[in-house]
Amino acid sequence: MKRALNIHQIRAYRPTTLPFDGEWLDAIGTPELTGSWIVWGQSGNGKTRFALLLAKYLCQFGKVAYDSLEEGLSLSMQRAIGEVGFADCKTRFVLLDKEPIADLRVRLRRQRAPRIIIIDSVQYTGMSYADYKQLREDFPTKLFIYISHAAGNLPAGMVAGSIRYDAMVKISVQNYVAYCQSRYGGGAPLVVWREGAERAGVIQATGTTRPTEQSNN
Repeated sequence: MKRALNIHQIRAYRPTTLPFDGEWLDAIGTPELTGSWIVWGQSGNGKTRFALLLAKYLCQFGKVAYDSLEEGLSLSMQRAIGEVGFADCKTRFVLLDKEPIADLRVRLRRQRAPRIIIIDSVQYTGMSYADYKQLREDFPTKLFIYISHAAGNLPAGMVAGSIRYDAMVKISVQNYVAYCQSRYGGGAPLVVWREGAERAGVIQATGTTRPTEQSNN
């Protein structure tokens, strides 16, 4: 049984936070280095590019592992990583080539294991929601970021849908713009690829327009 915490213990809690700045602070706030996030979107809307941009940004706070279960090491992934540019990350970024969740668990128990893990995608993990919760409980000092396919404006499937309800940060990517709902603040849209967003007509002269369907987030 977990301990019951009194007011003094609650006030004394000092979480490890990520000192985001700039557009990332505006979008997500100041998140904890623990728990889970979810990113979803339709194919061809900038979801993978956003995930890689996020991975690159997070490298300044710790080692990031990107488990590409869906695509693995491929020409398109090589090009996507090259376009984002990870030269400054040095050894803080690793791409896992379709590493099964069981093998990922082994990796995360090693010394100097990544603190931040991006899993692409939920639909390729073979996980149940119970498996997802167990992974969080087994690695409470890790941050897991799940990438998901979309069904309409929401993550596709029951597992991804349940993760969305549990996640501390929920990010929908549409027309190369990321719309963030975070328990840590933020809330401003983040442009993933300006030219693509302009072509889609979501960037106006006054800035980024938030689509009305985002209220479903």
